[in-house]
Amino acid sequence: MHEPITPRTADAIARLRLDEKVAIVTGGTRGIGLAIATTLARAGAKVAISSRKPEHVDAVVKALRSEGLEVVGIPANMGKAADAHELAARTVEHFDGIDIIVNNAATNPIFGPLQQATDDAFDKIFSVNLKGPLELCRTAHTIMAQRGGGAIVNVASIGGVSPEAGLGLYSVSKAALVSLTKVMAQEWGADGIRANVICPGLIKTRFSQALWQDKDISNQVLGHQPIRRIGEPDDVAGLALFLASDASSYCTGGVYMVDGGYLT
Repeated sequence: MHEPITPRTADAIARLRLDEKVAIVTGGTRGIGLAIATTLARAGAKVAISSRKPEHVDAVVKALRSEGLEVVGIPANMGKAADAHELAARTVEHFDGIDIIVNNAATNPIFGPLQQATDDAFDKIFSVNLKGPLELCRTAHTIMAQRGGGAIVNVASIGGVSPEAGLGLYSVSKAALVSLTKVMAQEWGADGIRANVICPGLIKTRFSQALWQDKDISNQVLGHQPIRRIGEPDDVAGLALFLASDASSYCTGGVYMVDGGYLT
């Protein structure tokens, strides 16, 4: 027999709501980013959705507004510091503040050993995967602090904890993002700003399509992890909602796996 919902339990559920909160989601037009942006908006947040291509941003905004959700599209290339700064500024223009940042935008233009990595690939990977989140969060820091704090959710990878074969520089950039998240948590906690990082495993998205469509790779993954299925974007979005909401108000500096137990 189920125990009745107590006032304390009901309050915990209510704390997952994001009413009147303003969120930015980068890389928010497909895959994990789209799932997170949709989930936050459905939980009541006003969401600024960003990615590089304006046509993709416009299509997602149109679809979410058709549900009655309060969203705005702001195209930005997170590999350019000026775009990250403008993203923060335009979000404030639209919604009068920033409470939540989800750094999901990422890139990986190469697959193979380190010897094959070019300087251009290195610069692109670290500009988008590391410098972009840093610039966006530093720009938004004062805005969030003046509102009493906020939540930063960085999306890294299990490769940031245990490097993945063929994804050397990508894994290093995500390891740096994990460390950056911990630094943000340490330095900004006194300002009421929490920072946590999610490390997805193999998730069925276009970004990882070459991996999960490869039978040898997918069978190797599924044979190793306790949960015998490939993850879906919504598996990540639920955790992102928790970390963005007041339900996780005592959580900061955390590294959370969404990998079906692959690294167990």
